[in-house]
Amino acid sequence: MLIDTLFAARDLARLKEIASVLVRHGFGELVRRLGLADRLERAGHALHWDHAADLARLPAPVQVRLALEELGPTFVKLGQILAGRADLFGPEWIAEFEKLHSQVPALPIEALRPQLREDLGAEPEAVFARFDAQPLAAASIAQVHGARLQDGTEVVVKIRRPGIESVIEADLRLMARLAALAEAEWPALKPYRPQQLVREFARSLRRELDLANECRNAERIAANLAALPYIVIPRVYWDWTGARINVQQRIEGVPGERIDALTPEAGFDRERLARRGAHAVLKMIVQDGIYHADPHPGNVFYLSGNRIAFIDFGMVGRLSERRREELLSLLLGLVEREPRAVADVLLEWASDGHGADLAQLEREIEAFVDQYHGVPLAQLRLGQMLADATAILREHQLGLPSDLALLVKAFITLEGLGRSLDPNFHMAAEATPLLRQVLRARYEPRALARRAWGTLRRALGVVEHLPDDVAQILRQARRGQLNIALDIVHLKRVGDQIDRAANRLAMALVIAALVIGSSIVMTVQGGPTLLGLPLFGLLGFLGAVAGGLWLIRAIRRSGRSDED
Repeated sequence: MLIDTLFAARDLARLKEIASVLVRHGFGELVRRLGLADRLERAGHALHWDHAADLARLPAPVQVRLALEELGPTFVKLGQILAGRADLFGPEWIAEFEKLHSQVPALPIEALRPQLREDLGAEPEAVFARFDAQPLAAASIAQVHGARLQDGTEVVVKIRRPGIESVIEADLRLMARLAALAEAEWPALKPYRPQQLVREFARSLRRELDLANECRNAERIAANLAALPYIVIPRVYWDWTGARINVQQRIEGVPGERIDALTPEAGFDRERLARRGAHAVLKMIVQDGIYHADPHPGNVFYLSGNRIAFIDFGMVGRLSERRREELLSLLLGLVEREPRAVADVLLEWASDGHGADLAQLEREIEAFVDQYHGVPLAQLRLGQMLADATAILREHQLGLPSDLALLVKAFITLEGLGRSLDPNFHMAAEATPLLRQVLRARYEPRALARRAWGTLRRALGVVEHLPDDVAQILRQARRGQLNIALDIVHLKRVGDQIDRAANRLAMALVIAALVIGSSIVMTVQGGPTLLGLPLFGLLGFLGAVAGGLWLIRAIRRSGRSDED
């Protein structure tokens, strides 16, 4: 069985834990279909199949959420990533994924000291003028402590949990193998791209494990937003920052959840805060191409002078120049109600959807956008329009490109944050001037000349290497070395089925031989007997009966598997 080749012995204990949680939450059939139960039982790990009936009555999205929570930080993070995939999952699934949180009990400072001494070069109390043993917050990957530098600057120290990297890597290995097996065994899962989802998730999580990467993201975004004095990004102190620890300026202000504290008496103007926050995030997305991918209230502080501070840049989104052009066309098409422009972009994004009815998809997109014709700009909900557009793709079993999945969630979160500050906030009205400004900048002579030069340089490179490439192909053809690679996904499965069929045929021949041979022995006089019958003949018949029962059972199990 394919599963036998997938799991190393070092992962068996974790595999048993994952399979047990799935069984407990009503996914026993999934465990059987993947072959996990047989593999674990052969390795001496028995699963308990009881106590799953009550949980099995819960809706599937709830079951999955509870299972992810029980499986630990890696799977909780996966659920949080999936919460942004409205193009793959319906509203009921997204609502459950959004309930996942990574708050876990904090580790005592003594458990962190060996790692802190190694990273800081001394005890934290010797490096900092003050170091708070009690953490400010704790999550699945890291926890945050308050501290003060020797010059009196208040900072926060983010410390990665010791040993978390090996746990996450083991889970990622298992996820990758299970995703490959699930995609091969269930063609219906292919539109959800399980292997691609796991690869994207693994890249995102490994970046998040590197706490220095968070600081590099923060500094890059701070440089991009330097022209906006009302946006604050925490300063990074690189002398004490590395992969397992980072030290950043401590932001003192009103947390994003405390909207009620943003009163005129306290010096805050909510309408201005909403506009400024929207302008900053839109600039990150459509101009800079790198943006805070999770601008929820927990990552926002409001400061005096109607300034806004963004923290926690562990999760950022990146958009290539081409993607920004497509996004610009899509957003302008939505706010200006141009169905053709929206349809063109979404069809381009869905171009890898083999088997989809693209003509029908185009008609649905145009009908969707056309329903907003004549609606005042102030009444358009841009985030909801993006979510509805991706829902149309989902109905056709088409997914968004990976670099755009986070973007839709960021837009929805940003619009919700703006409306919580100002009920009259309109994202479409705020976005339109910036979108038009960026569009005009794209067609300035200098921008056109830069793109033309880049295109010409790439074309010259292709022409320069063309003779060598053609000569190499011709040499390989003359030598009979020109190969065409075909990737047939289910070839291994077909081979396994042929192998099983051959084994059953061989067993049937053995059974037939035993029956014939035993019948002949029964007619021979003499030799040992049992119950008055020749012993060897009787043993031959018993062996034939046992083999026949095994063969019938194997055929029945194979038939049930094919029906599934």
